[in-house]
Amino acid sequence: MDIFDFADELGPAKVIHVHEPSINLKAILVVDNVAKGPSIGGVRMAADVSIEECVRLARAMTLKNAAAGLPHGGGKAVLFGDPKMPKADKEVLIRGLANALRNEEAYIFAPDMGTDEECMAWVRDEIGRVVALPREIGGIPLDEIGATGWGLSHVTEVALEFCDFGLKGARLAIQGFGAVGTHTARFLTNKGAVLVAVADSAGATHNPDGLDVNELLRLKGEGRSVAEYAKGTAIERDAIIDVECDIWIPAARPDVIHEDNVRRLNTKLVVEGANIPITHGAEKILAERGILCVPDFIANAGGVICAAMEYHGANESAAFQTIEDKLRRNTRQVLEAAESKNILPRQASTEMALQRVKKAMSFRRYSLFSSGPGFL
Repeated sequence: MDIFDFADELGPAKVIHVHEPSINLKAILVVDNVAKGPSIGGVRMAADVSIEECVRLARAMTLKNAAAGLPHGGGKAVLFGDPKMPKADKEVLIRGLANALRNEEAYIFAPDMGTDEECMAWVRDEIGRVVALPREIGGIPLDEIGATGWGLSHVTEVALEFCDFGLKGARLAIQGFGAVGTHTARFLTNKGAVLVAVADSAGATHNPDGLDVNELLRLKGEGRSVAEYAKGTAIERDAIIDVECDIWIPAARPDVIHEDNVRRLNTKLVVEGANIPITHGAEKILAERGILCVPDFIANAGGVICAAMEYHGANESAAFQTIEDKLRRNTRQVLEAAESKNILPRQASTEMALQRVKKAMSFRRYSLFSSGPGFL
């Protein structure tokens, strides 16, 4: 793949390949756009990550940070490897990546799929340029407190104002029961939703009468799959797409819903908890079917808002209040614009974010490349 196939007026500004054979380190950093400030974006660890995925995720972060009104641009790092490898081996890779990117001040490390607050503590020990640290060293542990899930719960509430049903008693299905999915389930069921299906990497379970979130959390805490839940019907991991529900939340990998399987969704509202979980073509088909879909960089911005606030010295309670305020306002603004202009929510949200990025770019000289004044 030629990186310039993805280049446009926004970026990417910089693509860095990291390779250190002595520790089996292979990674990619994409800094997309820093007109609004240094980029914040997570380190994603998986065996099958790619440069294309990294470029797309970095752009999603540019739009997400702009839509959230943060003084940060977008970036992303992907680290090739099994996130379940022995902790000592993982620590070597994370520390190696931090040192390799020591001088890339346009990028601030953050956790993502396959990495967590402890990984960020290793980065802090090496270079200090990081967010979402453990509480014990002064951070706001966004995965522990469920910052992204908190935001998703408020986005869902606002989105329901544009649907013909309410949250109380609404049937909820969540694809991906990690840091985002678990907290989203907890917050939404506490507000009256009924979790009827959930999937993780090993399988899925379904019960139309409802699943016990606390029991599912216990299973996950023991290192077991949700498919082992005793009072549900175990189904194939991807069969969660077919479950009849009112709210369907993807909170796992990119492109899980695409043109070939989108018609299997049997829901009324989709709220994108993961980054780029649904292709743009599939989102168009959802709209044609009358299914409202709130795009990722509006819906799941709670985590990066929390991370940015930590970076600028805020506390946990202030972060939660800001997430609630920003995401409720942005969701309502985007869905009202989509309804009034008869356009997709993604188009409305992209227009809003691009306007903010381009305005910031107009104030900068060589704004794609410099995270500070002057030249590199």
